[in-house]
Order: sequence, then structure tokens, then C-alpha cells
Amino acid sequence: MNKVTPLISVEAIEPCLPFWTEALGFEITATVPHGDAIGFAMLNKGGVELMYQTRASIEADLGESGAPPDLGAELEGGTSTLFIEVDSLDPVIEALDASGAEVVVPRRQTFYGMDEIFVRAPCRTLVGFAARVEGSS
Repeated sequence: MNKVTPLISVEAIEPCLPFWTEALGFEITATVPHGDAIGFAMLNKGGVELMYQTRASIEADLGESGAPPDLGAELEGGTSTLFIEVDSLDPVIEALDASGAEVVVPRRQTFYGMDEIFVRAPCRTLVGFAARVEGSS
């Protein structure tokens, strides 16, 4: 195995992009249209990569793939949380202040040695940002 890239299904991609690109400095490396909107987008910053795909685009892809007909509903019901380790939490929190993200777990230091915060991005993705506390391993 070489890497893991999360594929996050959403109703619409456009509301997600400013959070990642403007607030956090990610670059859009690929997009694929679906109808009049973006159906798929890949974003990257350093070694962190993630993908968004609309539910409508997923259903269209699955319909052409021969996948079981209920797989689209199964994918829609799944949830995941992104956990992104950063060097320092302060600049991330500063960037998040103007992003429209909702803080769901306020900044805290954990028993496992991380200084972290969890937010819900404008497109509803739950994202945790964490920096290792000095002196912990």
C-alpha cells in the first residue's frame, strides 16, 4: 500500500472549496463536471490529499459500473472524520476564524499528547486539526 486518500461524498462541492482553498491553502488539482456543477474535485496541500464527489455523480458512476444497486445508499450513509496533523495549531485556528467552519470540539490538549480542535466545514465534513504537544511522543 502506498497511500490513503479520503473520498468524501457531499450534496454539492462548491460550498466546500473556499474552506480548503482560501482558508487552508489547498490547491485544486483536478475537477470533473457533472451537469452544471462540479461532480468531483481533488485537493492537495503538501502530503495531504482529499477528494470530494457529489452524491449525484457517485450514483451516475455506480449505475455505469455494474455495482449493486443499493451501494449508492450505503455510501451516502457512511460517515468519517478527517484528522490532520499540523506543525502548529495557532495558524490553523486563525485561518478557520474566517472560514465559516463551526467549532464542534473546542481547542484542547489530549491525554495522547495532542493540542487539537475539531470543526465542521461549511459542507458538513468533520475535520480535526492537531499538533503534537512539545515533550510528548
